[in-house]
Amino acid sequence: MKSILSKFRFRKVLLALADAFIVAVSALIAFTALNLLEGGISTRMLLVSVTLSVLTCVGGLYISGAYSKLWRYFNRRDYLSCVNGIVIGLSTTVIAVYIVKGETALRFALLQAVIAIIGICLFRFAFKTTFIELVNVGKNDAAYQRTMIIGGGRACKMLIREIRNAQNSPYAEDKSAANYEPVCIIDDNRDKIGEKVENVQIVGSTNEIEKFVSEMEIQQIIFCIPSCLEDERRRILDVCSKTGLPIKVIPFLGNLIFDETHTSLLGQVRDIKVEDLLGRDPIRFDNEDIRAFIRGKVCMVTGGGGSIGSELVRQIAKYDPQQIIIIDICENYAYDIQQELIMDYGDSLDLVVRIASVRDYFRMNQLFSEFKPDIVFHAAAHKHVPLMEESPMEAIKNNVIGTFNTATLAQYHNVKKFVMISTDKAVNPTNVMGASKRCCEMIVQYLAQDKTKGGTDFVTTRFGNVLGSNGSVIPKFKRQIEEGKPVTVTHPDIIRYFMTIPEAVSLVMEAAAIAKGGEIFVLDMGKPVRIVALAENLIRMYGKTPYKDVKIVFTGLRPGEKIKEELLMDEEGLQKTKNKLIFIGRQIDIEPQAFIDELRRLRDAAQENNEQAAVEALHRIVPTFVTPEEFNRKALAAVQAS
Repeated sequence: MKSILSKFRFRKVLLALADAFIVAVSALIAFTALNLLEGGISTRMLLVSVTLSVLTCVGGLYISGAYSKLWRYFNRRDYLSCVNGIVIGLSTTVIAVYIVKGETALRFALLQAVIAIIGICLFRFAFKTTFIELVNVGKNDAAYQRTMIIGGGRACKMLIREIRNAQNSPYAEDKSAANYEPVCIIDDNRDKIGEKVENVQIVGSTNEIEKFVSEMEIQQIIFCIPSCLEDERRRILDVCSKTGLPIKVIPFLGNLIFDETHTSLLGQVRDIKVEDLLGRDPIRFDNEDIRAFIRGKVCMVTGGGGSIGSELVRQIAKYDPQQIIIIDICENYAYDIQQELIMDYGDSLDLVVRIASVRDYFRMNQLFSEFKPDIVFHAAAHKHVPLMEESPMEAIKNNVIGTFNTATLAQYHNVKKFVMISTDKAVNPTNVMGASKRCCEMIVQYLAQDKTKGGTDFVTTRFGNVLGSNGSVIPKFKRQIEEGKPVTVTHPDIIRYFMTIPEAVSLVMEAAAIAKGGEIFVLDMGKPVRIVALAENLIRMYGKTPYKDVKIVFTGLRPGEKIKEELLMDEEGLQKTKNKLIFIGRQIDIEPQAFIDELRRLRDAAQENNEQAAVEALHRIVPTFVTPEEFNRKALAAVQAS
C-alpha cells in the first residue's frame, strides 16, 4: 500500500481529484435529466451512488492505467483506458448498490457512464492541448523533437537523464538536448513493456516501431543499444529507416569515449551513416602495435593523394613518424592532403610531397635514393573497372609495371617493409583491372619467395569496396538522390563486401605491423551487402520512399563486372592471426623463371599498346582470369538454386 501511495504523486493526485469531480457532476446531471423525465432516483440513492461511484471510478481509472501517462503524450490507447476505468468503476457501483439495497438503477448508471466518459476524455484533451501550448511558449519551432528511443537498458536511462538535466539546467554545455523530447521507448524484452525508464514508458517491440511512430507522432529516432549484435543492429536500423524519420545512433560500446573532453553519452549521439547499415561492428586494431611499428620511421606512400593513400597518410601522421613522403601523379589530390596536414600539424610533421608516376622507374629510383624510406605503402593504382576495360594497357602499365618498379626498388634500396594494397576483384578476376591487381599480388609473392636479394618483407592486404572512396557507389547514389534523379543500380542481384576507409587503412597498418613477409592479409568483412538494399536504405535516410519518391533503375552489368565478389581463391586456405578479424591466405608458389618471362611479354605488349597481346598475356599469367559472362552465369545459377 505504501509503495502504491508513493507512486501516486502530486500530478496524479491532481488528475484524480479532477476525475472525481467530473464523476460527481456526471451523477448530478444524470439525476437531473432522469427526474425531468420522471424516471429518476431518490436523493438518498443519489448520495450513495455519488459516494461509491467517485471511489470506484478513481480506482478503476488507476487500475486501467489512466494515471500512468504524462498528459502531453495521451493517445487513442490512453483514452480507451479512461473508458475502461469508468466502466469498471460504475459496474462495481451498481453491483455494490444491489448487494446493499437490493435494487439497481441501470438507466441512471448508463447515463452517468456516458456523461463521465465524455467529460473525462474532453478534460484530458483540453488539458493536453493547453499544456503543450504553454510548454512550447518561447521555444524555437525546431526544438524538442518528439523522440523514440530504441533500447530500454542502462544506456537509455543514462541518455534520458542527461537530456533532462541539460534541458533543466541553464548552465548545460550540451545544447543538443534541446533537440530531444523522449516520448516512448522500444525494447524487444516483452517483460519490460509497460515499465518506465526515467518516466518514459516502454511501449512495444521493434516489430511495432512503425506503428508507434504513427500513433505517437514521433519526429526522430535514437538507436540506443551500444552493445547490440551486428545482425540485430542492421535488422533494427532497417526497420527504423522505413519510417523515413531522421535516425541518430549511440556508437558501438567499443567506440564510446569517456575522458576529459567526452564526459557525456548525449554528446556522442550522431546521425546514422551508411556504414551503420552494413551489419557489423567497425573493426578496431591494436594501436600500440602500429605505433611501435611507425614511430621514428621514414614512410613513403604511393598514390598518397587518393582515397586510401590520403587516409594512410593521416593515420601514419598520428604515430610519430620520422618523415612522410607522399608520391602521387595527381597534383590536385596531393596538394589537398598536403594542406590538410600542414593545417593539422604545422612544422611538427616532416612532410614531403613529390609529383611522380610509379611507371617511371628512373624517377622512382631517384626518390628512393633521396629519401631512403623504411616502409613503403603502395596505394597507387587504376581501379575503375569499366574504364580499365576500355583502356587495358593503362591498367597494366600503372598497376602491374608500377608495382614491379616500386617493389623491386624497395628491395634494391633495402626498405624494411613493402605493403601493397590489393582488392577482392583480384580473386577469380573477370576484368582487366582485377587481373592486373592479381598480377601485382603475384609480383609481391614472387619477390617475397627470393630471400637472397635483400631483407625486405613483402606483404599484401586484400579487402572489398570502400565506402566513400573515389568511384564508390555511395557518392554517386547521394548525388542522384540530391539532384532528384533515379538511383541507378546495375543488377538487382549484385552484392559486394564493404568497409569504411578508416577500416581499410587500419587493416593495411595492422598488416604492416605484424607481417613477417609474403603474406596476403584478408579481412573478415562480415556478410556481403546487396547493392539494391544499400540504395533503398540510403533513399530512406533522406526521408524518401524507394520506388515512389525516388526511382531505382537497373541499368545492366557494366563491362567486366561480377555479380558477386570473393575474398579468397579456391586454392587459398585461411590462417588465423592474433586479430580474430584478420586472416592470412595461404601462399601459392610461383615458378620464378616462367613468371618473369610472362611478365616481360606482358610489359612489352602494354608498352607497344598492343591490346590483344597484352590481354592474352594477362590471361596466361593469371589462370583464374575468366570472362564475366562465364562467371556471372554460374553465380546467377547458384543464386537461383539457393
